[in-house]
Amino acid sequence: MDIVYRAAAIYFFLWFVTRAIGKRELSSLTAFELVLLVTMGDLVQQGTTQEDFSVTGAMLAISTFALLMTFFAWVSFRFKKVRPLLEGMPVVVVQDGKMREEVMAYERLDEDELMVALRERGIDDLSKVKYGVLEPDGKYSFFTGEDDGPSPEKRGGKLRRRQ
Repeated sequence: MDIVYRAAAIYFFLWFVTRAIGKRELSSLTAFELVLLVTMGDLVQQGTTQEDFSVTGAMLAISTFALLMTFFAWVSFRFKKVRPLLEGMPVVVVQDGKMREEVMAYERLDEDELMVALRERGIDDLSKVKYGVLEPDGKYSFFTGEDDGPSPEKRGGKLRRRQ
């Protein structure tokens, strides 16, 4: 049972670390950072099982992680008010062709990164972007041209799916 408690503690620690690192950092890992994450996985295993090399210990740790992931996915689905806490929220980083400096500073984004994301989407001019959104998974969404719906600010600051 000790393994289950330690697996749960490590799960919450990893959740906190990934939330603290931020969206941009998780979406743009370098090769070295990827190696660090793999190494971290080995350290997590050692901290979770505490020298328990049995198959049962490994299965308990993996099962605890899987159950916690499933539980939080269900909580996020069932209780929409806690979803921003668990998964994050999309943020508007470009509005009407202008960068929102305060939002970019909060998300630790710089102009070069944003311009790379624009070019990757085939957009050659920032002024063509009506809204640019940094999604909770660290990816960008850009909306160009005329938007026939109300702006995110007029909808309470949230981007919603059209009905």
